[in-house]
Amino acid sequence: MNVSKRQFLGGAAALCLSPLVPAWAQQAASSAGGNAANWPTRPVRIIVPYPPGGSSDIIARILAPRLSDALKQTVVVENKPGANGNLGAGIVVQSAAEGHTVLLCDVGALAISPSVYTKLSFDPSKDLRAVSMLAYSPHVLAVHPDVPAKTVEELVALSKKQRLNFAVTAIGSAPHLAAVAVQQATGAQWEYVPYKGGSQAVTDTIGGQTQIIMNGLLATLPHIKAGKLRPIAISKGERMQLVPDIPTISEQGVKGFESGTWQGVMAPVTTTDPVAERLAMLMAEIVNQPDVKAQLNEQGAEIVTRNPAELTKFFNSERARWAKVVQSADIRLD
Repeated sequence: MNVSKRQFLGGAAALCLSPLVPAWAQQAASSAGGNAANWPTRPVRIIVPYPPGGSSDIIARILAPRLSDALKQTVVVENKPGANGNLGAGIVVQSAAEGHTVLLCDVGALAISPSVYTKLSFDPSKDLRAVSMLAYSPHVLAVHPDVPAKTVEELVALSKKQRLNFAVTAIGSAPHLAAVAVQQATGAQWEYVPYKGGSQAVTDTIGGQTQIIMNGLLATLPHIKAGKLRPIAISKGERMQLVPDIPTISEQGVKGFESGTWQGVMAPVTTTDPVAERLAMLMAEIVNQPDVKAQLNEQGAEIVTRNPAELTKFFNSERARWAKVVQSADIRLD
């Protein structure tokens, strides 16, 4: 079905029978009401707190025109990079217009921020509320083609013989902490080079300024397919059907290791349940449309939708999980 032909009035009950919508979203459709019937009353801003070209940006720009059609309202994507995503998150926190400014980001990275930053101006657990999980893309550990290592073991051994610069989206970011966890488990001795986003980190690794990168598969796979980067491993529990020849980090010695970018949507804490549930329902339907799902799957992202309550639970578990890594690695930023 084409989202642009739907009329979402009140609780948008017309969607309840759609096979594309998860059960929780169908339930939300039948119960949504109240101020959700009159929302939105102005253009909706999707704040992506990273530079263009990263996983969150890719998904936001696929989502925006379809969401605009569904809402019969303008939906714009704004990139607000800085402070490892915290600048953009802060803009959303300060937004008073209910549900009209939302954050689309790696919610795992957002969960890390309170542990890393000593002077964070907001608490994401208190000042933002969960709306919906959208997609998951495992991290991929990749190298410049000239690096003479094809396995995790060979890469670790090489790092002990020569200087290897490891590109990360930012100090304290999810890819950085994933790399630190691998380093702690293997004894690798690479040097981290921080960037302001995954796109520039990828560009510099392709150019040879850095030799290793850990980044979301969604934003990195096109460069792997083009032969500009060589994959070493993915950080998923089992191999992906899309890239079956890329072994996992777990099977290469770091047992049970899994990490990745979890694209989700957060809104100001003042956003009411009906508005959050309606927005979650619409986004769940859009990312589960066959053409959107196929497009994201082909690029290395899996559709993973969760309702507000489920996303809140996930956020809290990620915050606790990575706080231990931050503490053990003694990573603190002002």
